[in-house]
Amino acid sequence: MQLGPGLVEGRFLIRLNRFAALVEVDGEQVMVHVANSGRMHELFVPGFRVLLKPQPGEHRKTKFDLALVDLGFSMCSADSRLPNALMAEALELGRLPQFVDYPNVRREVTFGESRLDLMLDGPAGKWYVETKSVTLVVNGVGLFPDSPTIRGAKHMRSLEQAVAVGHRAAAVFVIQREDARAFAPHETADPEFCQAFRQALSVGVEAFAYNCRVTEDSIELANLLPFEM
Repeated sequence: MQLGPGLVEGRFLIRLNRFAALVEVDGEQVMVHVANSGRMHELFVPGFRVLLKPQPGEHRKTKFDLALVDLGFSMCSADSRLPNALMAEALELGRLPQFVDYPNVRREVTFGESRLDLMLDGPAGKWYVETKSVTLVVNGVGLFPDSPTIRGAKHMRSLEQAVAVGHRAAAVFVIQREDARAFAPHETADPEFCQAFRQALSVGVEAFAYNCRVTEDSIELANLLPFEM
């Protein structure tokens, strides 16, 4: 998936609130949109190089989205909206052999008490998929969530409901950087989500984790990773 051309370089200054930050661009302070409600303390460090995506529009309060953070050893996407699109793109290109028998892809479908990211349809039936954006990596392990997520637990219950009526269901954790070598649920950040996730697995919900190949103008799913439970 192409993020550019036209990304603008800046230096991160401070996060103002959940959805806004200050970035220095060409010596000026610019307010940018942060499309991620996670804490992301390890990404949003004053002085870190960031890449901004111009978003023209007379009704917008900001002219840029914060797209990428340069960690030095890896680029990381800061946009929690991307995993849904990255998963759909990889499915359409046939890059995920785990899902090869489900060629039809619908996005943003309602099931149970949630709107889930994807519904895959094929000869074997329906497969409901919820993607989760992961940016936190500690000692090579991607961790989700990095802060409490009520919606995350609700999504797990909806995936359980899909399995209960005979469909397949999966949680897909998309680690938006390349340095992760495994994935684990983040007990310290949100034990309730982790309990809901394990409960979902116990009744047949499947789980996958992928890291991403990230350049200064593109991002794509890369490797299927093991879980550390």
